[in-house]
Amino acid sequence: MKVIKTKDGVIQITEIPEPEVKPNSVFIETTYSAISPGTEMSTKQNSKESKILGYSAVGNVLAVGDKVADINIGQKVACYGAPYVMHAERLSVPKNLVTSIPTNVDEKDASFVGHGAIAIHGLRQAELQFGETVVIVGLGIIGQIMCQIANAASYNVIGYDLLKDRCLYLEKSGIKYENSIESLERLIKELTNDQGVDAVILCAGSSNGDLINKSFKWIRDRGKVVIVGDMNMNFSRKLMFKKEAKVLISRAGGPGRYDVSYEWDSVDYPIGYVRWTEGRNMAEYIRLLSEERLDIGPLVTDHVPMNQARNAYQAFSKYPEATMGMLFQYGK
Repeated sequence: MKVIKTKDGVIQITEIPEPEVKPNSVFIETTYSAISPGTEMSTKQNSKESKILGYSAVGNVLAVGDKVADINIGQKVACYGAPYVMHAERLSVPKNLVTSIPTNVDEKDASFVGHGAIAIHGLRQAELQFGETVVIVGLGIIGQIMCQIANAASYNVIGYDLLKDRCLYLEKSGIKYENSIESLERLIKELTNDQGVDAVILCAGSSNGDLINKSFKWIRDRGKVVIVGDMNMNFSRKLMFKKEAKVLISRAGGPGRYDVSYEWDSVDYPIGYVRWTEGRNMAEYIRLLSEERLDIGPLVTDHVPMNQARNAYQAFSKYPEATMGMLFQYGK
């Protein structure tokens, strides 16, 4: 089967053997897989060894393992999590990383299930309560989804990105946004009576600690800064100390990610002890789509056959302001 790889900055389409159907796995014929530009562009630029890209997809179930009870052949499902999910024609995915798709949910929207789980977990790390205010920095695909989810939860949301075209995606939903530091700081002062916001969530990448240091100035006393993007952690202790701020890392889609027993062995965490696992966050993203709490369609700027993969990645480099959600399409 064909997969999309990168090595030394070059995108390649190569053949690898099909994966086996394991007792705890679901065998899927992929229909769409979604690019994660932050993760994948970084991998493309920095990987010296051949590496398969991708981590979020949808498809049709071709077979299920003997220990899979709640997913049936012929179902449409969404799945998330490398190395099981990738830009590939077929996938064998452990059952905890698979969630079914209702008939009223568009496959293309559901293909961003991984991005949705990451956005949801980032918000959960902020531990916001009803009526609190959050600034979401970086309005790529994950930042956009996070803004919509935070708005659906009735938080006071401010989106921020230097690219004005990305900010404009928030207009339809009525979410406030700014694209300059000065205007953002004026809005924060106005909305919070100069007290500062409850949390800043950083979905952008940065090679220094400057964004974190700015976030300390935007939050209230004992506010939180949650880091979702790939960011250098060299920040000011003095600024952090002044606010007694919390700095938190959000690890991917939630509890269970990178845990071999949860993912590969499919041993779920008891809901009484871990309410929101990686898999339950995925299902919550799909529920929000089904109930029309999210509008992902306008964020999907293009979908292309996998043999045009090189052009897709070039678009993120050349036209970042015009390229948001990009999908690979299979079997058509």
